[in-house]
Amino acid sequence: MPEPRQRLLDAAIDHLAAHGLSDLSLRQLAATLGTSHRMLIYHFGSKEGLLVEVVRTVERQQRDAFAGLDGYAPGEAIRQMWRRFADPSLWPHERLFFEIYGQALQGRPHAVPLLDGIVDSWLAPAVEFARRHGVPEDVARADARLGVAVMRGLLLDLLATGDRPAADAALERFVAGYEALTGSNLARRPSTEKPSRA
Repeated sequence: MPEPRQRLLDAAIDHLAAHGLSDLSLRQLAATLGTSHRMLIYHFGSKEGLLVEVVRTVERQQRDAFAGLDGYAPGEAIRQMWRRFADPSLWPHERLFFEIYGQALQGRPHAVPLLDGIVDSWLAPAVEFARRHGVPEDVARADARLGVAVMRGLLLDLLATGDRPAADAALERFVAGYEALTGSNLARRPSTEKPSRA
């Protein structure tokens, strides 16, 4: 059974997905999660501390999802992750991500911890994924950083405009360019095909 802190964090993640919660006061948020404001302060320091942990946890879940795409060719793995990021059910979490990210860049103390690993935590698994498909490590590292920037940029575009077809088309341009630069061994798999593991 999860520890009390993890139960509160899971409840906050679920509530955010359904209703959003960044406008709630600490006491309102505690009541919504079935606890007291004192318990939230004990486990997370503040409402803002809880929100940072929500963002970090959802980011970790996204990286876990990426790890589950190990059998896909890189171009199709990019498409699969984009479909996940672009799912409207995740938009409340993603709006919160950009909100807290902006606060961290402004140096607000409660949000600054988010910057720890905000890019690098994605690079290691992405580089290893590309290396297994024959991409040299130095190229894979630059490609991974570019991929993180493209995904986050297109997601911000999608959240701002709601124009999914245009964002999808831009993603396809990125994938096509990536596949062209990295070689035919990264050829596209049909999105409906589950890749076999050698």
